[in-house]
Amino acid sequence: MTSVVEEVTEKAKRVQRSYAGGEDRPLAGYAVAMGAYSGLVGGLALLGRAVGARLPQRFGAGDTVLLGAATFKASRLLAKDAVTSPLRAPFTRYEEPAGDDELNESVPAKGHVEHAVGELVSCPFCLNVWVGTGLAAGLVIAPRATRLAATVLTAVGLADALHLLYDAGKKLASG
Repeated sequence: MTSVVEEVTEKAKRVQRSYAGGEDRPLAGYAVAMGAYSGLVGGLALLGRAVGARLPQRFGAGDTVLLGAATFKASRLLAKDAVTSPLRAPFTRYEEPAGDDELNESVPAKGHVEHAVGELVSCPFCLNVWVGTGLAAGLVIAPRATRLAATVLTAVGLADALHLLYDAGKKLASG
C-alpha cells in the first residue's frame, strides 16, 4: 500500500514540475478548492432536497440579469473592497489602494492551499463562480430572501456606477 501512495505522490510531483515550468503553481491547492466547490454544490443540492425545493422549469431573463449584476457586485465587494479586507488578510498582503475604495493585494507564496485560497478570495472573476452558484441556489431554496439580497447588491452596484459617472462628469466640466 505504501508503494502505491509513494508512486502516486511522485507522479503528482512530476506533473506539478512539468506543468509549472519552474514557477510555484499551487496545483494541490487548486484541487482542494475544486473539491470544496464540489462539496458546496453537493451540500446545496442536499439542502434543497431536504427543504423540498424544486428546480424551476426555467430562469427568466429578469432573474438572470438580476443574478448577474448581484454576482458582479458581491464578487467585487468580497475581492476588492477595503472593508472586506479582514476576510482576505489571512491569505493576502496589502499592496496599495486601487481607487474608489478598492485595494490591490498580493498573494504571498505560502503553502499550496493558502496560496490557492488567496488567489480565489482576491480575484473577483474567480469568486463569480462561487457567488453565482450561491445566489442561483438561493433562488431555488429561498427565492424571496435571495431576490431581496440580489436586488440590494444590484442597487448598490448601480449606485457605484452613478457615483463614478458623476465624478467623471465633474472632472470633464472642470477640465
